[in-house]
Amino acid sequence: MTTLTSPHDLIAAIPFLIGYHPTNSLVLVSLKDDLVGMAMRVDYPSLASIEKSQEPYELLVQHVVREGAQSALVVAYVPDDRSDGEEILNAIATTLVRADVALRESLLIVKGRYRSLLCSDVHCCPPEGNPVEEITQSRVAVEQVAQGILMPLDNVETLVESLSSLPLALDPGFIERVNEFSVAIDSQTLHADQKDGAIAVIDLMSRFIAGSVGHNIGADQELSARVIGRLSDIQVRDFALGSHDANTLDTYAVMWRYLMRIAPRGFVAPLASLLAAVSYESG
Repeated sequence: MTTLTSPHDLIAAIPFLIGYHPTNSLVLVSLKDDLVGMAMRVDYPSLASIEKSQEPYELLVQHVVREGAQSALVVAYVPDDRSDGEEILNAIATTLVRADVALRESLLIVKGRYRSLLCSDVHCCPPEGNPVEEITQSRVAVEQVAQGILMPLDNVETLVESLSSLPLALDPGFIERVNEFSVAIDSQTLHADQKDGAIAVIDLMSRFIAGSVGHNIGADQELSARVIGRLSDIQVRDFALGSHDANTLDTYAVMWRYLMRIAPRGFVAPLASLLAAVSYESG
């Protein structure tokens, strides 16, 4: 992620960091040696959850501490029917101070306008806030897209849809083939199955790199079933996790996402883990 030098940069960066444009949310971004680390988004807390907990943000801050953060950026996307954003941000700031994590920015976003709680200049940060700029006009977006990173999705619903199962995951014939390729730990052909799994991963990735996926749907589905089934073995999973490089990272992310969406019930977790790993590595 590019260096963030202003509130505009931070607001534009968050959708890239979490994958979509958040609403009704709290977002914490960890910093270490002035480099952006983890970005964490949670639902804007309900009044009931705030009232019943003496330290409602302790767990949130603990995640930042475990990340080894030296400082943090906090943004509150306040629901239209709430007016407690400043109080919540102040409470998070207090919790960060107790955890010895410096607060570098605290932004309040309400109805399309933002204000920094750390800025006392009314000309720079008037009480009514400044308009949130269109993300496509931001320096951050230009730099991210230039690096080949896709624009963020519109909302969390679109993100969920992009990860949801496709009809093939429920196809009886496809499910049967995946199960046939599944690797049993006590299999007499264990080593051969593990080798076959590694070969299948490389073969399918070769198709993605060549752009030939979809030219022969039957063969694609057969090879996909083979990869999904073989990933039931930990050795195949370890091979898959280390099979990409900087040049193929994004293509592997596309492949793991596709396989995760067509994986039958019981076979999704390994692919979700692989997708999470390459997504984290790519920022």
